[in-house]
Amino acid sequence: MRVRVTTTAAGLTAAALLVLPACSSDAETAPSATSSSAHATGPAVPEPGSSPLSSAALTERLLAVGDLGSGYTRKLERAEPNDDVTVLGCPALDDLGGDAATGGSLDFPRQAKTAFTYAGGGHSEISEELYSDAPGKLSDGMGRIFDAMTGCPTYQILVGGSAIDIATRKTTPPHLGDEQWSQLLTFSAGGHDSVMKQTAIRDGNVLVIVSGSPALIDRHLDKALAKATSR
Repeated sequence: MRVRVTTTAAGLTAAALLVLPACSSDAETAPSATSSSAHATGPAVPEPGSSPLSSAALTERLLAVGDLGSGYTRKLERAEPNDDVTVLGCPALDDLGGDAATGGSLDFPRQAKTAFTYAGGGHSEISEELYSDAPGKLSDGMGRIFDAMTGCPTYQILVGGSAIDIATRKTTPPHLGDEQWSQLLTFSAGGHDSVMKQTAIRDGNVLVIVSGSPALIDRHLDKALAKATSR
């Protein structure tokens, strides 16, 4: 099945594609991942009067180079992002393909994103995506995307004619915010492996997704959440 993955419709899937260029000789190497799982807590009751933030407001809450410290450089967005992906061997992602293709109920229009490279760690990367909507919508949308992505221990995607093998493994998310999701993905292509960690935290009407080098995620997650949910 041909699945067109867009950032707004499937933020977590699109974030995963950020590490594909890292599948090279200088990419981080990780043990092969073997299993998949879902989020740590159940959906919370929507908070009355919690109005979604605008994209402009979310942009102001993104991490900046000054928040991260020395060695970080803002990464420019691709002029032509990879949004045409063939998913092989994962019925859960196939089932989600229709919604992902059309935006559907998984589309969070209020969003902002950024990404950085870190020269101090073998040119590692970290990206951040912020979304805002009613808490119940964020919970349902994020849960569906994450469950689909982790619904298969291994699968393959074709991007621009290149095949990338992906394995997913559940990781325990930190107990932050109202809901948490976390996973470790191992990408294998061209004889090289690259590992990426993804952690998503929903706090009220804001969803924070941080992806990239596991060490960088552990270092900056608290900071990203604090800035994203500042009142």
